[in-house]
Amino acid sequence: MPIIKSAKKRVKVAKKAAVRNSKTKRTLKSAIKSLYKDIATGKKTDKSHSAAQSAVSKAAKKNVIHKNKAARIQKQLASKAKAASKTTKVASSAKKAPAKKAAPKKTTAKPKAKTAKK
Repeated sequence: MPIIKSAKKRVKVAKKAAVRNSKTKRTLKSAIKSLYKDIATGKKTDKSHSAAQSAVSKAAKKNVIHKNKAARIQKQLASKAKAASKTTKVASSAKKAPAKKAAPKKTTAKPKAKTAKK
């Protein structure tokens, strides 16, 4: 146990920071797990992806994780969410009825006016 007053204060401050950091880590892990769960079940990943990206950014901002690690995690999450959205679009487009053909476009070009020759 510290004897000096400043050392005692550092123990208190470090304890508060440890609690804050563990909360940030827990939020980060749960957000990433929920994104992976949505990807596995085939649900839309828009909300969970944005929540996970936000949690990673906050953890990097608070120096809980290194900024390069945060960038790497965000890139991995984005690529997995994008791949998952492609597979859900393919599956959902197979269920939809075929699209109607578009009507032919009407041309609105005016005929050129003849000029009088002198």
